[in-house]
Amino acid sequence: MDYIQLFLGLVLLVVGGEFLVRSSVALSFKLHLSKMVIGLTVVSFATSAPELLVSLQAALNGFSDISLGNVIGSNIANIGLVLGITAIIAPLAIDKDFYKLNWPVMMILSIALYFILKSGMQISRSEGVALLLMLFVYLWILIKRAKKARGSEPTDDSIDEGLSKASNFKITVWLLIGGVALYAGSEFLVNGAVSLAEGFGISERVIAVTVIAVGTSIPELAASVIAALKKEKAISLGNLIGSNIFNISSVLGITAIIQPIAVKSEEVLTNDIFWMIGFAAILLPLVFLPKSYQLGRKRGIVLVVAYAIFIGLTVLK
Repeated sequence: MDYIQLFLGLVLLVVGGEFLVRSSVALSFKLHLSKMVIGLTVVSFATSAPELLVSLQAALNGFSDISLGNVIGSNIANIGLVLGITAIIAPLAIDKDFYKLNWPVMMILSIALYFILKSGMQISRSEGVALLLMLFVYLWILIKRAKKARGSEPTDDSIDEGLSKASNFKITVWLLIGGVALYAGSEFLVNGAVSLAEGFGISERVIAVTVIAVGTSIPELAASVIAALKKEKAISLGNLIGSNIFNISSVLGITAIIQPIAVKSEEVLTNDIFWMIGFAAILLPLVFLPKSYQLGRKRGIVLVVAYAIFIGLTVLK
């Protein structure tokens, strides 16, 4: 039964990723916003929904390690596993917004999370509100920049122009199908994976940063790989950076407002969060050295290997 859930989860996530990318591209035509902005907002929020639901449920049930481990592990998986695999499939071109806005915001939130957790060994309700406010400020800046840049973005011949004629009703239906399929797929995948992992006697924290984190990152993987194969590379990168920003600010922010999140395992602060900050930090030199503004196959392999090392060390410990 666990294996059936895993398979069904994967199928639903791939279907959800397809509909989500289709709706986000169509939405970018309607709003006259860049695909990077759509990836950072609509797609990121939809693919972060599984993390939010898992973290909230875990916190309400008293499993804070799962709430924190899920987000920290998902952020590591988004860069090491998902971005790595996406870059291997199709090298990604990087634009200036990456290092001028998106990457700095991701780094600031990652480091802020460490200090929030270290200072009081929990994320309080007021700190949850602060994280949400940071998200709103970021989105306000993002939309403001997008409006200024409107019309200056070069056209991409690989985009299906037919999507520009999609009705609002169709876009809404696609978005709903994508969101529901991603949610259901993540539920099946996580439930099946956790059940199998528990059979091997793996701890709550390890399950969270490995099995659950990968499970809830599958939507990002599905959406990003499909986007990369369709040459919608801006959405691939925007989706991942945006998801990491959403995971910390909205997932942990909303969860902490409803139920403060306590640090129960010492390894969260001494090991896991440093891996998360490290993966975020390494993106900048990878993008600029030796060839600027591109994340190619070799660098993708480096990220995937680094992620495999993280998983290996976590499980062995």
